[in-house]
Amino acid sequence: MADEPFTLHNDERYMRAALHEAEAALEKDEVPIGAVIVHNGRIIGRGHNQRESLRDPTAHAEILAITAAASAVGDWRLEGCTMYVTLEPCVMCAGAIVLARIPRLVFGARDPKAGACVSLYQVTEDPRLNHRVSIAEGVLAEECGDLLRQFFAAQRAMGKK
Repeated sequence: MADEPFTLHNDERYMRAALHEAEAALEKDEVPIGAVIVHNGRIIGRGHNQRESLRDPTAHAEILAITAAASAVGDWRLEGCTMYVTLEPCVMCAGAIVLARIPRLVFGARDPKAGACVSLYQVTEDPRLNHRVSIAEGVLAEECGDLLRQFFAAQRAMGKK
């Protein structure tokens, strides 16, 4: 299948797939963040937060999606791919996106406390690194942010987190 054009319609379609992953995290009482990686119009990697269930601090949606996508293509270089994630990636995930050579990142909501793409740091566009990532932000931002706000409100109401 030929590369799909970068259109708002396509970005929203794949962000909805990332939101579906975030809902899967929510069902496991995990922070509801989801990610998908698309290559040639096909989702080749999916992930949602699993830090609690796997007891692994690196089990972020983005890392799990990158691992799945690399396995699908048989290479650690994810050139020609786009990652869709519901929340702006943290430093660890932004670094992994750069290292995986993903050329394009689309995220929903900004993360003012830990965002490493536009909010606090600009890891994905740092000219000192050997790869830079094109960023598109705000796709379905309200839906992405609402899911997180509802989760944390419920956690606070139960005396957690």
